[in-house]
Amino acid sequence: FLFFVFYLVVIYFNYTGYPFPTAPPVDPFAKIRVDDCGKTKGCFRYGKPGCNAETCDYFLSYRRIGADVEFELSADTDGWVAVGFSSDKKMGGDDVMACVHDDNGRVRIQHFYNVGQWAKEIQRNPARDEEGVFENNRVTCRFKRPVYVPREETIVDLHLSWYYLFAWGPAIQGSITRHDIDSPPVSERVVSIYKYEDIFMPSAAYQTFSSPFCLLLIVALTFYLLMGTP
Repeated sequence: FLFFVFYLVVIYFNYTGYPFPTAPPVDPFAKIRVDDCGKTKGCFRYGKPGCNAETCDYFLSYRRIGADVEFELSADTDGWVAVGFSSDKKMGGDDVMACVHDDNGRVRIQHFYNVGQWAKEIQRNPARDEEGVFENNRVTCRFKRPVYVPREETIVDLHLSWYYLFAWGPAIQGSITRHDIDSPPVSERVVSIYKYEDIFMPSAAYQTFSSPFCLLLIVALTFYLLMGTP
C-alpha cells in the first residue's frame, strides 16, 4: 500500500511539474581578503610588489579567533603550500601545516614534522574547520588550529613566537615533494600571533635592485654618467 501511495505521489509531481527538493549547494570558497592585512590579521606576501592572495608567489595570513588561530595560505602551484613554525630559520625540527592538492582535485590539510630535510606526516592533526580549493593553477586553503596545545614535540604552542617558514611545491599522487625553490623565504624575525603586520618580501626576480648596495651602485653610475668622464 505504501509503495502504491509513493507511486501516485511520483506520478502527481511529474504531471504537475512540481520540482523535488534538491540538496543545498555547497558554499564556495570565500576569497582571501587582503585589505584586512595589518588591521584584523597578519599577512606575509612573497612575490611581485603589490601582489595579493591571488597573484603572489606565496601568501599567508593569520588571525586569532577565540582559542584558535585561523590561517589562510595560497601559492602559485598545483601541488602543495605550507607554513612551518620553527625556533630558528633553518629546516629541521619544525611543526608544519600543509595544504595538499590530491589526484581527485581535493585540497587536504595535513600535519608534518620536519626531520632534518625530510617532512614526516604526523597522524595527530590539530587543524579544524578545513577548506581548500585548486583554481587557476593555485592551491588555496583556510583552517584553524588551537593557540595552546599540551606540550608535544611535533605541535608547537602558538601563543609563543616562532619563525615562520614558507614553502610550496609539486605533489605526486597527493604526496608532497621537494619545494619549488632551493631557499624558501623565512620571516625576518619571530612572529607573534598577537601582532598583526602586513609584510612584503620580494621574490628573487625583484630583489636585484632592492638591496641598499644595488641602490647605491645605481646612484653612483647615474652620477658618473651625468658628470661625464674627464
